Formats: sequence, structure tokens, C-alpha cells
Amino acid sequence: MAKPKVEEIVEELATPIIEENNCELVDIEYVKEGPNWYLRVYIDKDQGVTVDDCQRVSENLSDRLDRVDPIVHSYILEVSSPGLDRPLKSKRDFDYFKGRSVDIKLYSPIDGKKEYTGTLLGMESGVITVESCEGKLEFPRDKVASVRLTFEL
Repeated sequence: MAKPKVEEIVEELATPIIEENNCELVDIEYVKEGPNWYLRVYIDKDQGVTVDDCQRVSENLSDRLDRVDPIVHSYILEVSSPGLDRPLKSKRDFDYFKGRSVDIKLYSPIDGKKEYTGTLLGMESGVITVESCEGKLEFPRDKVASVRLTFEL
């Protein structure tokens, strides 16, 4: 049996804390940048997260992580909003943001392109569908490196 990834362990520990604070978990990253490890937890809610939301979740999660101690390296915990150009990860994200403009990046080119922008029509059976100036486009989820809301001024 494979050992659970840090992100999976943290998700299990963080989800109840995040939900108690009326927020939702968007993403978790555990990455090494230079000499430091970072544990980044992204949260959101319909009205948008505040600094106070991030602080409460960070303090409670930090206490829980200290008690359980699931991470062998020392790390820096960051809890924040996913930002205006948030990544779409879950089925709920794809349903919630239907009709919004998204930027799609692919692992390898389709028709010579690795980046597309269009209006999100949804995701069904592992296929992301967008409407663009090129017409209706479909991308198998396993071929997509990232889907982010388009940052619009």
C-alpha cells in the first residue's frame, strides 16, 4: 500500500477546520523552494475570504499539525485565498464557475497550441468543455495541466 502524500494527510486534517470557519478548501501545495519547504493551503468562500478567515484557519491548522506532526521536514505554513485567477480543481469548481472565462494550459499541444481561453461550459465524464472564438472545444482532464479563471481588469 502506498504511503499517503503530505497533501492528502493535510487535507484530512484541514478540511474540518476550514469548514468550521465557513470556508472551503480549494487546494493544498507542499513544495520546496530554495532551502525551504512550504505548505500552502488555499481557502475560499462565496463572499471572499478575509485576512481574519486566513488567520483563524492558519492558527487552528498549525495547532493541529503540531499535535499530529505528520510532516518530517520543517516547513512554512501559508493559508490564503486562491486569488482572482484561482485554479479550478474539483467538479464543484467546474459547476460553480460555468459561464466564466478560463485559461487552459495543456501538457502537450493540440493543433499546435498548449494554451486556450474560452467560456467554461462545464466538465462531464472527465472532459472539460469551453466555447472559444474557435468554437466548442473539449479537453480530456488528464491532458490538462491547469485551468484557471481568466484575470480580467
